[in-house]
Amino acid sequence: MQETKWYTVEETPSIVFEDTKAGRMKKELWEASEEEIDAILAEYEIPSPSELGKPGCYIQTTPRCRQVEKRRKNDIVLVPIGSTENHGMHLNTGLDTFNASQIIEGVRRYTAKKGCEVNLAFSPLNYGGHPYHHIGMPGTVIMPDDVVKESVIAMMAGLWNDGYRKIILVNNHGQTWNLEGAIQEFCKRYQLPGIYQLVEWHRAVREFFIPVHKKDSMETHFVHADEAETSCGLLMFKDMIDMRAVKDAWGEPMLPDGWIDKSCDTLRRGATWAQSQGHNAIEWKATPGGVIGTPSISTPEKGKRPIAAILRYLTLLCEEIIEAYPAGTVPPTEKVTMRSEEELEPCLREPGSEGWQPIDALKRTGFYEHL
Repeated sequence: MQETKWYTVEETPSIVFEDTKAGRMKKELWEASEEEIDAILAEYEIPSPSELGKPGCYIQTTPRCRQVEKRRKNDIVLVPIGSTENHGMHLNTGLDTFNASQIIEGVRRYTAKKGCEVNLAFSPLNYGGHPYHHIGMPGTVIMPDDVVKESVIAMMAGLWNDGYRKIILVNNHGQTWNLEGAIQEFCKRYQLPGIYQLVEWHRAVREFFIPVHKKDSMETHFVHADEAETSCGLLMFKDMIDMRAVKDAWGEPMLPDGWIDKSCDTLRRGATWAQSQGHNAIEWKATPGGVIGTPSISTPEKGKRPIAAILRYLTLLCEEIIEAYPAGTVPPTEKVTMRSEEELEPCLREPGSEGWQPIDALKRTGFYEHL
């Protein structure tokens, strides 16, 4: 078994990068100059106007004849996951969704230039699931957990049936338990070969949210509607933000600090914020304005390095997936499911082609059945 190697950051020993392609990529971004970061963002055309309604960008905005041609070259689909949530008077309530969509749109533009354009699909969650401490907040729309999970499962089934068998959820909102549950339930219920991954993008590049002695570094740990979220928003969709309305605020802890981690686990504490309740007053009681942190010190420059990092991270992930499993192929059926290759062969053909069968024709297998 190969020994895992690590690179350490001399000035910040708590930050380490694994000796893998992903780790080396992040180390390179960590050491990059501000000019090099700007050059990376320019490759992805960040910032750019939202492409949610732009023809040819999402599966739902592209003529099907052209979308099929895209899928034949690259059958990976990136799905932005967000919410509708109060992020303070200075930010838009759709911030989570637009952070995710702007990031994946940048990856689409970049991969299109490289001749292997990744696919994008509309989010199944414009409102999203929420933790308990969000109850009562005006501007926050809380969907039941079952509705959230079933929406994601139905989306995954539909995308798989249409030939998109490498599905990556790019999440920008605190609803991880729902998304993890959806992926697990989808696999148990349908048992279909493919690549299914949840990328909690802040956690994927959490090193870049740790305050360090750099000119373009965050000065505070990421919590909510704060310096981190506002800085990324100012970089990617500044016209949706009004810094004249910004107000800093802090939560009301019910326990001494040190036990529960921040939003992307930068402190490596024993419990994530989502594994706990009761340790802080709920938002409506302590921070009714929607902010926890100091958004007043936000700048678009502080958002550049983490955004450049996640763009490179997602690009590398897509490259390694498509290299291992080129378009139209998946991991071996009999190694990743309880089904046989013979049973699934008609479903694995190109959708609509001769002999193809939809997944609705499959017999359910195993004992996991919800609907």
